[in-house]
Amino acid sequence: MKVILIKDDKNLGKKNAIVDVNDGYARNFLIPRSIAIEATTAALNEAKAKNKAMQYHKDHQLEESKKMADLLSTFTVKMTSKAGENGKLFGSITSQNVADALKAQYKKEIDKKKFNMPDAIKTLGETEVEIKLYPGVVAKLKVKVENDH
Repeated sequence: MKVILIKDDKNLGKKNAIVDVNDGYARNFLIPRSIAIEATTAALNEAKAKNKAMQYHKDHQLEESKKMADLLSTFTVKMTSKAGENGKLFGSITSQNVADALKAQYKKEIDKKKFNMPDAIKTLGETEVEIKLYPGVVAKLKVKVENDH
């Protein structure tokens, strides 16, 4: 029997997937627990329409992320911080600081969780920071830290 999954199932697949299972398993387990519905012609057409719409949105988000990545790669965020004689900062610059500076300087708001900064910036100079905008789309943003006299 063909069924359409309503929820993700670790054994069968993702939501809206069309799977072939035993009749008893579908009637006695999947359908009563609202994990799947029977794959009628109307339900199949609806599932295909949902999958097509979801794919369109994913493609649109991917294109927008690529455009944003290209744009961010041209930016250089300038920040100031107090530093010692050897160029070491008093404190550090975190992803939140970089996100705030990006918003202030270029009016682009990006969540601090998307910044890939294993360690905070602790020295003067130019550093390249990776931003994960979408799965497979990574932007490289230049952050220039200057001494605040």
